[in-house]
Amino acid sequence: MSPAPNGDQAIGRSRGGLTTKIMALVDALGNLVRFTLLPGQRHDSVGVEPLIAGLDFEALLGDKAFDSDWLRDELAKRGTIAVIPSKDGRIKPIPHDEEMYQWRHLVENFFCKLKAFRRIATRYDKTDLCFEGFINIVVTFSWLR
Repeated sequence: MSPAPNGDQAIGRSRGGLTTKIMALVDALGNLVRFTLLPGQRHDSVGVEPLIAGLDFEALLGDKAFDSDWLRDELAKRGTIAVIPSKDGRIKPIPHDEEMYQWRHLVENFFCKLKAFRRIATRYDKTDLCFEGFINIVVTFSWLR
């Protein structure tokens, strides 16, 4: 298991120290479809493209961090509904389906289950490959419950 060619192990510096973001895409039942790792200081919108590439879905539910014109344009091209509240700084707010947005709690529930495993919550692993492997083990374990 060698590190990535550029030495990047998705470990970033933030106010809390060294951190890693797990960007996850879950289905309508809250089951993991795909995930990617980002350094802690990277913006969430950077990780969206690899998550949605090659997948067809009817709606994408995201928080205000996903409110970007390029993502909304991409979803419109696909014929996908963007259920993303507008950022407070947007000059002309874009409406979203409040009732459908309530289902975003499934993503939060997924992360709650994932972080119940201390090894994932604190990232003991040095390499991305090893950390991703343990995330996959935890997800498989939760599917078997």
